[in-house]
Amino acid sequence: MSWPILAVAVLSETDIVIARQRARRIAELLGFERQDQTRIATSVSEIARNAFGYGGGGRVEFVLDKKRSPQELLIRISDKGKGIEDLDAVLEGRYRSESGMGLGIVGARRLVDRFEIESSPGAGTRVVLAKALPRRAPGISQKQLGDIAAQLAKEATGEPLATIREQNLELMRTLAELQARQDELAKINRELEDTNRGVVALYAELDEKAEQLRQASELKSRFLSNISHEFRTPLNSILALSRLLLDQVDGELTEEQHRQVGYIRKSAQGLSELVNDLLDLAKVEAGKIDVRPVTFTVEELFGSLRGALKPLQTSPAVELVFEEPVGLPILVTDEAKVVQVLRNFISNALKFTEAGEVRVSASFNRARQCVTFAVRDTGIGIAPEHKSYIFEEFSQIENRLQSRAKGTGLGLPLSKKLAELLGGEVHLESSPGLGSTFTLTIPARFGVAGGQGSGPEGPGGRPRVLVIDDEEAFRYVMRQLIGHSYDVLEAIDGMDGLQKARDSRPDVIFLDLRMPKLDGYALLKELAADPATRDIVVIVSTSSEVGPEQLLRLSRTHAILSKDSLSRESISSLLREVTAARGAL
Repeated sequence: MSWPILAVAVLSETDIVIARQRARRIAELLGFERQDQTRIATSVSEIARNAFGYGGGGRVEFVLDKKRSPQELLIRISDKGKGIEDLDAVLEGRYRSESGMGLGIVGARRLVDRFEIESSPGAGTRVVLAKALPRRAPGISQKQLGDIAAQLAKEATGEPLATIREQNLELMRTLAELQARQDELAKINRELEDTNRGVVALYAELDEKAEQLRQASELKSRFLSNISHEFRTPLNSILALSRLLLDQVDGELTEEQHRQVGYIRKSAQGLSELVNDLLDLAKVEAGKIDVRPVTFTVEELFGSLRGALKPLQTSPAVELVFEEPVGLPILVTDEAKVVQVLRNFISNALKFTEAGEVRVSASFNRARQCVTFAVRDTGIGIAPEHKSYIFEEFSQIENRLQSRAKGTGLGLPLSKKLAELLGGEVHLESSPGLGSTFTLTIPARFGVAGGQGSGPEGPGGRPRVLVIDDEEAFRYVMRQLIGHSYDVLEAIDGMDGLQKARDSRPDVIFLDLRMPKLDGYALLKELAADPATRDIVVIVSTSSEVGPEQLLRLSRTHAILSKDSLSRESISSLLREVTAARGAL
């Protein structure tokens, strides 16, 4: 439903000015802000000028569209000229005329909310300009619109020169506003430059601190490794000698002596366990501990654990139960490390369970190709605020069983790191008084991703990047650029890279083109031919020129980067894009 407001015949240059004046005044009376008044007046002026110049004259009608919400001011401008021959070229901005008709239509189109145009040879042109009334303004009733029309009828149209002066004032105001905005942008740019300099300095300081922390961590790991080895020799001697004394090889001991030597041996065993945990922890943190996959079954694993942990089951009120494994595959991973993690879980559960049971089970997720081991107990439980705390080194929670359950506070942190080393993770569910459940989830086959079609994640769940390049210096640069956020594997030639791509299934490969044994082009072909590696994202990094023929051979790659233009920002941005698309972040 549309209500008419006013109509203006465009038969002369003066009528164009009148149409502009009326457009501005109607917009003002309908509650439009000054900028929108200018936009509406300018768009009407441009189309009315076309109607007079190309159509020999026309008509401008102002109406209010009541059926839309919010209401719209509609301006219909029509002429009976020869029409526009190439309307599509005009609307796409490709048409240019000496008088600027195309620019007028395109400009008017940008100044309104809705723009419609119909034109055909010999039938003239009809243009509809629509601008929604401000949402803050109340709706216009038919009576109010009648009052507006009556007021417009009373008002005389201004002289053309007055209109030109008004336009000049509008232009000056607009230029002043633009200058003010330009000054504000310049100020903001200066502030941003200052901020950027501060951020750059901060990043430099953070990089320096990170390097200091890394060196401190390496120093700590070397210290722990060296001192642990130094401790082992005398401890082994103490354990061996105490064993000889307890076995009474060189003569009988009195009851009191037997008790004292027993205390010596027990203390030495506790110290030996601490040294072993420290050494393992230092090896993991230093990256010097190897994963040695072997083939075994969960039945065999549970059997060895049952026998090894039976001596720890000292309370008749607590039963250690191993559930029968059902539907589990043969595992290919480091059995000793799996045993070490589960031993820690089970021994802790036995320590902090006064009555009930400790139940050990295993399940298989076929979709992810992962096995989950669970150790559930009916012990004292752990408060929510302490759940992350127990995985920190040397951390122990005070509780009423602490006196009988002494420990080093290294077992769970070490278990977490060993799980990550195996490509898995540990998880805890617990409530005070309701027991705890510790779980270990690892790939059934070490180095094979959990889940079809997705690359494995490194320790801590970080995406894995394989750098295949025979230049050691470039591999070092890549480690420095991305090693803080990604796990970086390296291959020294094409054959080595192909094998590591098949074994580790990384998320992304950075590939050099010129390498010994197997060049980058041949390696790409091998990766594409193998179902296990064809979906890995490959980014070529080269210092050679890549011509059209080479580009055709590299069409399957994600990107081609020049080695002399690499930066941490560009590499990180590209990797975030790739890993986000693969669901790795």
